Amino acid sequence: MEKSNYVSIAELARILGISRIAVYKKIRKGQITAVRIGRSFAIPKKYVDSILGRDLNDKDKLEIDKAVHKTVKEYGEVLKLLGRE
Repeated sequence: MEKSNYVSIAELARILGISRIAVYKKIRKGQITAVRIGRSFAIPKKYVDSILGRDLNDKDKLEIDKAVHKTVKEYGEVLKLLGRE
């Protein structure tokens, strides 16, 4: 049996920990890419990895590292105080 290259709305909702309605709304807003099949939607599995942040390229990783470094530099003392609470 061949594995499907798509996940359903219900499966994605379960993966993300949100409701099916929330997934539908994100599809309508264009925040999640989906393929319409009849009256239903299917989300490509390769896109699920990017939703979960598993599919980051080197440029994205560098940008995230810079943002974290800047945040720690600017708010390091506040973060330390918050960590103690």
